[in-house]
Amino acid sequence: MQLGKFSFDKPVFLAPMAGVTDKAFREVVRAVGGHYVWTEMISDKALAYHNPRTLNMLNLEGEAGPRVVQLFGSDPDHMARAAKIAEHLGADIIDLNMGCPTPKIVKNGEGAALLRDLPRAQAIAQEVVKAVHLPVSVKMRLGWDEGEMVALELGERLEGVGVQMLTLHARTREQFYSGLANWDWTKRLKDKVKIPVIGNGDICDPEEAKLRQEASGCDGLMIGRGALGNPWLLPRVEHYLRTGEFLPEPSVIEKIRIASLHFNLLLRYKGERIGLNEMRKHGAWYVKGLKHAAQMRDAIMTAKSAPDMQEILKRIVEI
Repeated sequence: MQLGKFSFDKPVFLAPMAGVTDKAFREVVRAVGGHYVWTEMISDKALAYHNPRTLNMLNLEGEAGPRVVQLFGSDPDHMARAAKIAEHLGADIIDLNMGCPTPKIVKNGEGAALLRDLPRAQAIAQEVVKAVHLPVSVKMRLGWDEGEMVALELGERLEGVGVQMLTLHARTREQFYSGLANWDWTKRLKDKVKIPVIGNGDICDPEEAKLRQEASGCDGLMIGRGALGNPWLLPRVEHYLRTGEFLPEPSVIEKIRIASLHFNLLLRYKGERIGLNEMRKHGAWYVKGLKHAAQMRDAIMTAKSAPDMQEILKRIVEI
């Protein structure tokens, strides 16, 4: 599979997740052996207005390619302008969000709202493709609900205006993240279009990933919630797809080593106040499933300072 200057063989991508896939988390995923990461979704208007917080979200300095930037918006011209800025700031691939189900996004006609306005979705993709000298991809859902399953029609429209890859989260907007992803639609989309299709939804272990990939025939996989507190899932899935062999699960010591690295990166990029707050949720994810996890989580949630959090993480190894 070729996307611009990058070649992929059954790639495993980290899904863009708001409030999660920031620079610190992207570096953590690469540190444990993952290769392909997305930014958080970035507002076209905020980027066009050079909002400082948004520009910080687009900090790609020192990151290996491909650097994939996901944008969201509802206006074709604004999206094209934002894509040009992202290209100037170092993006290698522009991804367009047509699937976020969050009410505050949808009410502005953005994200999954575009599943109900296919001409606008098509126009956005067309203008972005014309505006940049980069591959453009789209991440979308099946449709608004079971009565409006538009993935196949939207996929054809997007392919027709030059989009080079599609990622299908095989749920409807109305499902949000509940129920099961319907991977039959991933196969149907793969059979419908000629461009690469990436499958997304409910991938939590290497065996499941391989079954989904083979049954759907998709060109690669995207992992979202399964990577929370478990960035090792990406290299483990990638290795299993390539070799049929399992990489070992990380030890407790390894989990806490990476959690500590993650916290130090958060401190570097966001400072103590924000870094400490964000580490509470990440720390809870890292210790999930460990012995005495509830006790560990309570300690993490009550950390009062950076040294306090570092000491708590150190003590977890000794429990």
